[in-house]
Amino acid sequence: MAEEVNLCPKVERTFELIGKRWTGLIIYVLLSGPKRFSEINTMIPDLSKRMLTERMKELEEHGIVIRNVIPERPVRTEYVLTQKGKELGNILGPIKNWADNWIKDEK
Repeated sequence: MAEEVNLCPKVERTFELIGKRWTGLIIYVLLSGPKRFSEINTMIPDLSKRMLTERMKELEEHGIVIRNVIPERPVRTEYVLTQKGKELGNILGPIKNWADNWIKDEK
């Protein structure tokens, strides 16, 4: 009988978070600096506005993203990674390298 493996709950929660559809891409997009909602939506065209709103709220709740309201006319809102988000984003670079080497370009 195979030995039962108990995953660390923290690792499991991390994979649940970044494994949600679009979450990794949103973090990846924000690695290059603050972005407005519309910029993120443009950079990930298949992501609906409703889903982007949902994911951004989740990332804010987890302390990965900060929503900054810039009091200009018109009022602007930007999203920026926290230090926690940047450190999580650091693991996405190697994933991109792996994808470049192993995933065929289908578009």
